[in-house]
Amino acid sequence: MADNILVVAEARGGDVRKVALEVITAARVLADGMGGDVHAMVFGAAGIGSVAPKLAAVGADVVLVVEHAGFETYNAEAVAATVAAQITSGGYRAALFGASAMGQDLAPRIGAKLRVGVAADAVSVIAEAGNVVVRHPMNTNKVIATMVLSSTPALVSVRPGAVSVGSTAKAGTVQSVAPAMDPSAGRVKVTGVSLGSSAKLDLAEAPVIVSGGRGLKAAEHFSLVEDLAAAFGNAAVGATRAVTDDGWRPHSDQIGQTGRQVSPNLYVAVGISGAIQHIAGMRNSKTIVAINKDKDAPIFKVADYGIVGDVFEIMPVLTAAVKAAKAQQ
Repeated sequence: MADNILVVAEARGGDVRKVALEVITAARVLADGMGGDVHAMVFGAAGIGSVAPKLAAVGADVVLVVEHAGFETYNAEAVAATVAAQITSGGYRAALFGASAMGQDLAPRIGAKLRVGVAADAVSVIAEAGNVVVRHPMNTNKVIATMVLSSTPALVSVRPGAVSVGSTAKAGTVQSVAPAMDPSAGRVKVTGVSLGSSAKLDLAEAPVIVSGGRGLKAAEHFSLVEDLAAAFGNAAVGATRAVTDDGWRPHSDQIGQTGRQVSPNLYVAVGISGAIQHIAGMRNSKTIVAINKDKDAPIFKVADYGIVGDVFEIMPVLTAAVKAAKAQQ
Protein backbone atom coordinates (compact mmCIF):
# COMPACT_ATOMS: atom_id res chain seq x y z
CA MET A 1 0.00 0.00 0.00
CA ALA A 2 1.35 3.42 -0.98
CA ASP A 3 2.20 5.84 1.79
CA ASN A 4 0.35 9.03 0.88
CA ILE A 5 1.13 12.42 2.38
CA LEU A 6 -1.47 15.01 3.35
CA VAL A 7 -0.70 18.73 3.23
CA VAL A 8 -2.86 21.44 4.75
CA ALA A 9 -2.42 24.19 2.15
CA GLU A 10 -2.82 27.53 3.90
CA ALA A 11 -5.00 30.07 2.11
CA ARG A 12 -5.89 33.66 2.83
CA GLY A 13 -8.19 36.05 1.02
CA GLY A 14 -9.23 33.44 -1.54
CA ASP A 15 -5.69 32.52 -2.59
CA VAL A 16 -2.98 30.16 -1.38
CA ARG A 17 0.00 31.53 0.51
CA LYS A 18 3.60 30.98 -0.52
CA VAL A 19 4.17 28.73 2.50
CA ALA A 20 1.53 26.33 1.12
CA LEU A 21 3.54 25.89 -2.07
CA GLU A 22 6.72 25.35 -0.06
CA VAL A 23 5.12 22.66 2.09
CA ILE A 24 3.70 20.84 -0.96
CA THR A 25 7.20 20.89 -2.45
CA ALA A 26 8.56 19.29 0.73
CA ALA A 27 5.72 16.76 0.72
CA ARG A 28 6.48 15.87 -2.90
CA VAL A 29 10.02 14.86 -1.96
CA LEU A 30 8.74 12.82 0.98
CA ALA A 31 5.99 11.13 -1.04
CA ASP A 32 8.40 10.20 -3.83
CA GLY A 33 10.62 8.56 -1.23
CA MET A 34 7.63 6.70 0.19
CA GLY A 35 6.18 5.72 -3.18
CA GLY A 36 2.95 7.60 -2.48
CA ASP A 37 0.94 10.61 -3.58
CA VAL A 38 0.53 14.12 -2.21
CA HIS A 39 -2.97 15.21 -1.23
CA ALA A 40 -3.32 18.94 -0.63
CA MET A 41 -6.27 20.05 1.49
CA VAL A 42 -7.41 23.66 1.17
CA PHE A 43 -10.10 25.48 3.15
CA GLY A 44 -12.00 28.57 2.12
CA ALA A 45 -15.25 30.19 1.14
CA ALA A 46 -17.02 29.37 -2.13
CA GLY A 47 -14.59 29.49 -5.05
CA ILE A 48 -11.46 28.41 -3.18
CA GLY A 49 -11.27 25.39 -5.48
CA SER A 50 -9.93 27.71 -8.18
CA VAL A 51 -6.48 27.49 -6.55
CA ALA A 52 -6.19 23.79 -7.44
CA PRO A 53 -3.96 24.38 -10.52
CA LYS A 54 -1.42 26.27 -8.37
CA LEU A 55 -1.23 23.36 -5.95
CA ALA A 56 -0.96 20.82 -8.75
CA ALA A 57 1.85 22.81 -10.38
CA VAL A 58 4.14 22.23 -7.39
CA GLY A 59 3.36 18.56 -6.86
CA ALA A 60 -0.16 17.86 -5.58
CA ASP A 61 -1.62 14.68 -7.08
CA VAL A 62 -5.01 15.33 -5.47
CA VAL A 63 -6.52 18.59 -4.23
CA LEU A 64 -9.12 18.20 -1.48
CA VAL A 65 -11.36 21.27 -1.47
CA VAL A 66 -13.36 22.17 1.65
CA GLU A 67 -15.66 25.07 0.81
CA HIS A 68 -17.88 26.77 3.37
CA ALA A 69 -18.70 30.38 4.19
CA GLY A 70 -17.38 29.68 7.69
CA PHE A 71 -13.89 29.15 6.26
CA GLU A 72 -13.56 32.65 4.86
CA THR A 73 -11.29 33.18 7.87
CA TYR A 74 -9.36 30.55 9.79
CA ASN A 75 -11.72 28.45 11.92
CA ALA A 76 -9.49 26.44 14.25
CA GLU A 77 -12.06 24.01 15.61
CA ALA A 78 -13.71 23.09 12.31
CA VAL A 79 -10.45 22.89 10.38
CA ALA A 80 -8.83 20.70 13.05
CA ALA A 81 -11.83 18.36 13.16
CA THR A 82 -11.92 18.06 9.37
CA VAL A 83 -8.19 17.48 8.94
CA ALA A 84 -8.11 14.88 11.73
CA ALA A 85 -11.04 13.05 10.16
CA GLN A 86 -9.35 13.10 6.74
CA ILE A 87 -6.07 11.77 8.14
CA THR A 88 -7.91 8.93 9.89
CA SER A 89 -10.10 7.96 6.95
CA GLY A 90 -7.31 8.35 4.40
CA GLY A 91 -4.71 6.37 6.32
CA TYR A 92 -1.95 8.88 5.57
CA ARG A 93 1.63 8.13 6.51
CA ALA A 94 2.30 11.78 7.32
CA ALA A 95 0.65 15.18 7.38
CA LEU A 96 2.57 18.40 6.75
CA PHE A 97 1.74 21.96 7.76
CA GLY A 98 3.46 25.29 7.40
CA ALA A 99 5.08 26.50 10.63
CA SER A 100 3.20 29.77 10.19
CA ALA A 101 0.95 31.30 12.84
CA MET A 102 -1.92 29.18 11.53
CA GLY A 103 0.12 26.00 11.20
CA GLN A 104 1.60 26.33 14.68
CA ASP A 105 -1.93 26.58 16.06
CA LEU A 106 -3.38 23.80 13.92
CA ALA A 107 -0.73 21.05 14.05
CA PRO A 108 -0.84 20.61 17.86
CA ARG A 109 -4.63 20.44 17.75
CA ILE A 110 -4.40 17.59 15.23
CA GLY A 111 -1.72 15.89 17.33
CA ALA A 112 -3.95 16.03 20.40
CA LYS A 113 -6.90 14.58 18.50
CA LEU A 114 -4.83 11.74 17.02
CA ARG A 115 -2.64 11.27 20.12
CA VAL A 116 0.62 11.63 18.22
CA GLY A 117 3.50 14.07 18.52
CA VAL A 118 4.39 16.96 16.24
CA ALA A 119 7.86 17.66 14.83
CA ALA A 120 7.77 21.44 14.61
CA ASP A 121 9.71 23.96 12.52
CA ALA A 122 11.46 21.45 10.25
CA VAL A 123 13.85 22.61 7.53
CA SER A 124 13.72 19.32 5.64
CA VAL A 125 11.56 16.19 5.56
CA ILE A 126 12.71 13.07 3.75
CA ALA A 127 12.08 9.33 3.65
CA GLU A 128 14.80 6.93 4.78
CA ALA A 129 14.26 3.18 4.98
CA GLY A 130 10.51 3.73 5.18
CA ASN A 131 10.80 6.24 8.00
CA VAL A 132 9.98 9.94 8.06
CA VAL A 133 13.20 11.79 8.90
CA VAL A 134 13.09 15.44 9.91
CA ARG A 135 15.90 17.97 10.32
CA HIS A 136 15.29 20.74 12.85
CA PRO A 137 17.61 23.64 13.78
CA MET A 138 18.46 24.16 17.45
CA ASN A 139 20.51 26.66 19.47
CA THR A 140 20.02 29.50 16.96
CA ASN A 141 20.95 27.24 14.05
CA LYS A 142 24.28 26.20 15.57
CA VAL A 143 23.05 22.59 15.76
CA ILE A 144 20.83 20.65 13.37
CA ALA A 145 18.93 17.83 15.05
CA THR A 146 17.92 14.81 12.98
CA MET A 147 14.77 13.07 14.18
CA VAL A 148 13.29 9.76 13.02
CA LEU A 149 9.53 9.85 13.56
CA SER A 150 8.11 6.54 14.69
CA SER A 151 4.47 7.59 15.07
CA THR A 152 1.91 7.14 12.31
CA PRO A 153 0.77 9.50 11.10
CA ALA A 154 3.90 11.63 11.43
CA LEU A 155 2.89 15.27 11.89
CA VAL A 156 5.44 17.86 10.74
CA SER A 157 5.36 21.63 10.44
CA VAL A 158 7.80 23.07 7.90
CA ARG A 159 9.57 26.36 8.52
CA PRO A 160 8.46 29.07 6.06
CA GLY A 161 11.28 29.86 3.67
CA ALA A 162 13.19 26.64 4.38
CA VAL A 163 12.14 24.98 1.11
CA SER A 164 12.32 26.54 -2.34
CA VAL A 165 9.07 26.19 -4.27
CA GLY A 166 9.38 23.35 -6.80
CA SER A 167 7.87 22.79 -10.22
CA THR A 168 6.95 19.10 -10.27
CA ALA A 169 3.56 19.35 -11.94
CA LYS A 170 1.02 16.65 -11.15
CA ALA A 171 -2.59 15.96 -12.11
CA GLY A 172 -4.15 17.85 -9.24
CA THR A 173 -7.40 15.89 -9.39
CA VAL A 174 -10.01 17.87 -7.46
CA GLN A 175 -12.22 16.24 -4.84
CA SER A 176 -14.76 17.98 -2.63
CA VAL A 177 -14.69 17.23 1.09
CA ALA A 178 -17.46 18.14 3.53
CA PRO A 179 -16.50 19.78 6.85
CA ALA A 180 -16.42 17.33 9.75
CA MET A 181 -18.36 19.85 11.84
CA ASP A 182 -20.42 22.95 11.16
CA PRO A 183 -17.97 25.88 11.25
CA SER A 184 -20.66 28.10 12.73
CA ALA A 185 -21.10 25.74 15.70
CA GLY A 186 -17.66 26.35 17.15
CA ARG A 187 -17.01 27.94 20.54
CA VAL A 188 -14.91 30.73 19.02
CA LYS A 189 -16.37 33.14 16.51
CA VAL A 190 -14.42 35.65 14.42
CA THR A 191 -16.24 38.97 14.55
CA GLY A 192 -13.75 40.95 12.49
CA VAL A 193 -10.33 40.92 10.89
CA SER A 194 -7.98 43.89 11.06
CA LEU A 195 -5.56 43.98 8.14
CA GLY A 196 -2.42 46.01 7.72
CA SER A 197 -1.92 48.38 4.83
CA SER A 198 -2.71 46.62 1.57
CA ALA A 199 0.10 48.62 -0.02
CA LYS A 200 2.68 46.92 2.19
CA LEU A 201 3.97 43.60 0.88
CA ASP A 202 4.11 40.72 3.33
CA LEU A 203 7.72 39.74 4.01
CA ALA A 204 6.87 36.07 3.50
CA GLU A 205 5.41 36.72 0.06
CA ALA A 206 7.71 39.45 -1.32
CA PRO A 207 10.05 38.42 -4.18
CA VAL A 208 12.53 41.13 -3.12
CA ILE A 209 13.42 42.24 0.41
CA VAL A 210 15.64 45.18 1.32
CA SER A 211 16.70 45.03 4.99
CA GLY A 212 18.52 47.51 7.16
CA GLY A 213 20.66 47.19 10.26
CA ARG A 214 22.47 49.39 12.74
CA GLY A 215 24.90 50.43 10.05
CA LEU A 216 22.25 52.97 9.05
CA LYS A 217 23.01 54.73 12.38
CA ALA A 218 19.56 56.29 12.89
CA ALA A 219 15.88 55.57 12.23
CA GLU A 220 15.55 58.43 9.76
CA HIS A 221 18.21 56.86 7.54
CA PHE A 222 15.86 53.94 6.85
CA SER A 223 14.55 56.14 4.03
CA LEU A 224 17.54 54.82 2.04
CA VAL A 225 16.18 51.28 2.42
CA GLU A 226 12.62 52.37 1.65
CA ASP A 227 13.73 54.27 -1.46
CA LEU A 228 15.52 51.21 -2.86
CA ALA A 229 12.53 48.99 -2.10
CA ALA A 230 10.24 51.49 -3.86
CA ALA A 231 12.58 51.54 -6.87
CA PHE A 232 12.24 47.77 -7.26
CA GLY A 233 8.45 48.15 -7.05
CA ASN A 234 7.89 44.63 -5.73
CA ALA A 235 10.00 44.77 -2.59
CA ALA A 236 9.30 44.66 1.14
CA VAL A 237 11.35 46.31 3.88
CA GLY A 238 12.92 44.23 6.63
CA ALA A 239 15.11 44.90 9.64
CA THR A 240 17.39 43.25 12.17
CA ARG A 241 16.43 42.54 15.76
CA ALA A 242 18.73 45.30 17.02
CA VAL A 243 16.89 47.82 14.87
CA THR A 244 13.43 46.75 16.00
CA ASP A 245 14.54 46.61 19.65
CA ASP A 246 15.71 50.22 19.31
CA GLY A 247 12.30 51.19 17.94
CA TRP A 248 13.49 52.21 14.50
CA ARG A 249 11.10 49.77 12.82
CA PRO A 250 8.05 47.78 14.01
CA HIS A 251 8.74 44.27 15.28
CA SER A 252 6.66 42.90 12.39
CA ASP A 253 9.61 43.88 10.13
CA GLN A 254 12.14 41.81 12.09
CA ILE A 255 13.88 39.04 10.17
CA GLY A 256 15.78 36.36 12.06
CA GLN A 257 15.60 33.43 14.43
CA THR A 258 13.06 35.20 16.65
CA GLY A 259 11.46 37.13 13.79
CA ARG A 260 10.31 36.27 10.29
CA GLN A 261 11.83 33.47 8.21
CA VAL A 262 12.06 34.57 4.56
CA SER A 263 13.27 33.18 1.23
CA PRO A 264 12.86 35.87 -1.44
CA ASN A 265 14.43 35.76 -4.89
CA LEU A 266 16.62 38.71 -3.89
CA TYR A 267 17.69 39.84 -0.42
CA VAL A 268 19.62 43.10 -0.01
CA ALA A 269 21.29 43.51 3.40
CA VAL A 270 22.13 47.15 4.11
CA GLY A 271 24.42 47.93 7.02
CA ILE A 272 23.87 44.48 8.54
CA SER A 273 26.87 42.81 10.15
CA GLY A 274 25.42 39.31 9.87
CA ALA A 275 24.81 38.01 13.38
CA ILE A 276 23.81 34.36 13.32
CA GLN A 277 20.35 35.27 14.67
CA HIS A 278 19.66 37.35 11.56
CA ILE A 279 21.27 34.96 9.10
CA ALA A 280 19.04 32.16 10.41
CA GLY A 281 16.03 34.04 9.04
CA MET A 282 17.27 34.87 5.52
CA ARG A 283 19.99 32.43 4.50
CA ASN A 284 17.59 30.55 2.19
CA SER A 285 17.16 33.59 -0.05
CA LYS A 286 18.02 32.72 -3.65
CA THR A 287 20.39 35.66 -4.13
CA ILE A 288 21.91 37.72 -1.30
CA VAL A 289 23.55 41.11 -1.80
CA ALA A 290 25.36 42.62 1.20
CA ILE A 291 26.47 46.23 1.64
CA ASN A 292 28.77 46.91 4.59
CA LYS A 293 31.84 49.04 5.26
CA ASP A 294 33.52 46.20 7.19
CA LYS A 295 35.09 43.78 4.71
CA ASP A 296 35.25 41.13 7.47
CA ALA A 297 31.54 41.33 8.38
CA PRO A 298 30.01 37.83 8.74
CA ILE A 299 27.24 38.74 6.29
CA PHE A 300 29.72 38.43 3.42
CA LYS A 301 30.15 34.71 4.19
CA VAL A 302 26.57 34.01 3.08
CA ALA A 303 26.29 36.74 0.43
CA ASP A 304 26.39 35.96 -3.29
CA TYR A 305 27.50 39.53 -3.98
CA GLY A 306 29.22 41.91 -1.58
CA ILE A 307 29.82 45.65 -1.73
CA VAL A 308 32.36 47.01 0.73
CA GLY A 309 31.75 50.68 1.32
CA ASP A 310 29.72 53.44 2.94
CA VAL A 311 25.98 52.71 2.70
CA PHE A 312 25.26 56.45 2.61
CA GLU A 313 27.27 56.74 -0.60
CA ILE A 314 26.29 53.43 -2.19
CA MET A 315 22.54 53.37 -1.59
CA PRO A 316 21.59 56.52 -3.59
CA VAL A 317 23.69 55.30 -6.53
CA LEU A 318 22.20 51.80 -6.36
CA THR A 319 18.65 53.18 -6.13
CA ALA A 320 19.24 55.41 -9.17
CA ALA A 321 20.61 52.44 -11.12
CA VAL A 322 17.57 50.29 -10.28
CA LYS A 323 15.21 53.10 -11.33
CA ALA A 324 17.07 53.51 -14.62
CA ALA A 325 16.93 49.74 -15.30
CA LYS A 326 13.20 49.60 -14.50
CA ALA A 327 12.53 52.55 -16.82
CA GLN A 328 14.02 50.60 -19.73
CA GLN A 329 11.77 47.59 -19.24
